[in-house]
Amino acid sequence: MKRSRIVAAALLCLAGMALGEPAAFGQAPDKYPSKPVKIIVPYAPGGATDIVARILADQLGKSLGQSFYVENKPGAFGIVALQDMVRSPADGYTLMIGNVSTNAITPIIYAQKLNFDYLTDVVPITDTVDIPEFLVATTKNFDVKTVPELIAYAKKNPGQVRYGTVGPGSYPHYDMAYFAKRAGDLDMIAIPNKAGASGVINDMLTGSTQAAFLNVASTAPQVNAGSFRALALVNHARLPEYPDLPTMQETGFPGVGTIAWQGLFAPAGTPNDVLQTIFNATVAAMATAEVSNAFKKQGFNSVPNASLADAKTWLGNEMATWRKITSEVKIEAE
Repeated sequence: MKRSRIVAAALLCLAGMALGEPAAFGQAPDKYPSKPVKIIVPYAPGGATDIVARILADQLGKSLGQSFYVENKPGAFGIVALQDMVRSPADGYTLMIGNVSTNAITPIIYAQKLNFDYLTDVVPITDTVDIPEFLVATTKNFDVKTVPELIAYAKKNPGQVRYGTVGPGSYPHYDMAYFAKRAGDLDMIAIPNKAGASGVINDMLTGSTQAAFLNVASTAPQVNAGSFRALALVNHARLPEYPDLPTMQETGFPGVGTIAWQGLFAPAGTPNDVLQTIFNATVAAMATAEVSNAFKKQGFNSVPNASLADAKTWLGNEMATWRKITSEVKIEAE
């Protein structure tokens, strides 16, 4: 009798499986996302990377029906955030918004400090936005109006031009050092300010530094007020708001200066169907009027990749560009 009950139970289980009802030990995986998704930001709240992350998190939450929340993990040039992401399960529930500094320069110049292989342990999902940059000069006791005038002044006054950076090895530091090299090995002095762009802006307002590469969004108020003079623009083309301002390529320095991108990343090994879901949702989010207008208000260009494969090619090209720059310009990093 007991044996016949066991056989009957087994037959019922098999029948259920045949009808497409999963047995308890073989439950079908939940559709992604089935729980909140964390987006790591490698900076404190308030900067461009944080703004991009929060705009996208809000829209992704609406479209995918789960909470997407931002967790700020500043420190060590992005290494803290990168390590946190890489150590997380590769299931799509831990992502990262990183930028050119944290996800292209740091993996090159701080490779020995990473306890993982960036190229094999991190996968790009898509670029999201890039941010135009000014080459600016202070107007406080500094009467330089054009790029040629800045070069001429630096040549005539070696070691007297002080330029602002947000720290050794940051992309604004490399931008000016690369410009100095390309302009004839100008003797200019880097003045780091760990308070970030706001600290550099303050140094320029007081006149303690005379020039810097800074993103348009953070410096447009000072340029419009006349406190700073924009000498050139780092962008794909001139901006309608500044029709008379030449791009760096127009001044004879193509490839100098950084259009600072913000990309979305995941741990390598994340299932491809999950990556595709995130990619599709992110691109769709960026096409909405809500996100598009929010990015335009910040002065960001929307530049999503065409596919996951295109994202890999894009990051590979960025890494190649920065290997070239960091090999040509030697900066003693912290």
